[in-house]
Parts: sequence; structure tokens; C-alpha cells
Amino acid sequence: MSDAEKAKAKDEEAAAAAAAAGKKKADEKKRAAKADDGDDEYDPDEDDDAPVEALDDDDIELLKTYGVGPYADELKAAEGDLKTIMKRVNEVVGVKESETGLAVPARWDLQADQQMMGQEQPLQVARCTKIIDQGTEDERFCISVKSIAKFVVGLGEKVASTDIEEGMRVGCDRQKYTIQLPLPPRIDPTVSMMTVEEKPDITYADVGGQKEQIEKLREVVELPLLHPERYITLGIDPPKGILLYGPPGT
Repeated sequence: MSDAEKAKAKDEEAAAAAAAAGKKKADEKKRAAKADDGDDEYDPDEDDDAPVEALDDDDIELLKTYGVGPYADELKAAEGDLKTIMKRVNEVVGVKESETGLAVPARWDLQADQQMMGQEQPLQVARCTKIIDQGTEDERFCISVKSIAKFVVGLGEKVASTDIEEGMRVGCDRQKYTIQLPLPPRIDPTVSMMTVEEKPDITYADVGGQKEQIEKLREVVELPLLHPERYITLGIDPPKGILLYGPPGT
């Protein structure tokens, strides 16, 4: 700022101060004149006689802005944007915490989970052979640990008595052998290899030139499943299987 601008600003401040002082002095004179005339006494009926003016639209808009900061509209718009973004994130995640018991990935603590898993002892697999005093406070469970022994134990803190049944595989603590977890039945891997993962969409119409073989195949395979009463009436046993042989495509 140049010297001329500084001098001009100083003059403006002095003029404003002088105007304020003059106004203050004039107000004091008016107040002194009213005191001399006795007009400064309060009249309670003076306000009641004054006409009541209704607020116009500008006054209402002014009252609405009372207590509102300069950035109130921007803050409100930002909150709306945050809600929209969070809704979109939940849709992208696809699952809710109440459905699976899992929190959103942003709240995962993998380091703490790994530390907790390292502190937990592995469980011993056993089988519950019998339930003693079922449904009472003294309910106990007989378990058989393979190649070790049989024990009469109780339940852990995270297991309910309704979750355990006789003959079920359970996970037990290696120290007190208390039941900590019900386990699913054991599945033979050879059986799981024979399960059909996808249903084929091939029909007999897709096979050409083998009409006689198709009729024999349907008679041996489909007929015992769809009409077993025919075999019962004839008194014969249905075939247990069929062997297909020959080069591929025949």
C-alpha cells in the first residue's frame, strides 16, 4: 500500500470517528431535552395503542437465518453427499453385517485376528457318544477321543447344549477336553469326487444314428425309475446298472 493510500485510509477513519462522535453528542442532547420536558417517563399504554404490523416475506426469511452460520448450506450439501457415497459403498460391498456377521472391509483388523488365532490352541477332534441328564443343569457329555480315551465333560462358553447331539463330531479343548465347537459330519473324499456339480443339458435328440441303443438304454435305466410297479407285477428285479463300451462317438 502506497503512502497516498495510507493517508487516504487514515482520513476516512478520522471522518468516521468524527461522525460517530457527532451523532453520539446529538443523541445526548435529545435525551437531555426529553428529561427537561418530562417525556422520558414510561407509559405502559403507549405500546398497546400502537398498531401491530404483520411480518412480510423479507422479515420471515431474515428470521430463518437466525443462528445459521455462513457455511450452513455447504455443510448440509456435504452431509447429503456423504450419505449418498456410503449408500453406494454398501451396495458395492453387497453383504450386510447383520447377514453374515462380517463387518465391511474398511473395519477389518487382520493383524489383531492373526494375533488372536496364534494365541488360541488347536482343538482335538472327538465324537459325542452319549448325553447324560439332557435338558437339566447337570447335563454332561460323554466323548470318545480316538486313540486316547473316553471322557465325561461339559460345554464351553460359546456352545449351547442344543447344538450337540449324540454321535456328532465335536472339537474339544486339549487340556480339559470341554466341548468348544460342533463339527460337521466327515465326508469321504471319494464320494465328493463323484458328485455332479453341473447338470448337463444334453438330450437324446443330440445323439444321432443310435436309435436302437437309445431305446435299450431308456428301457434299462429310465423304466425302473419311472415305473417300478411293472417290475413288482412281473416279480423280477430291475437291473442294477449298465455298461457302455465302444469307441468314442458310437
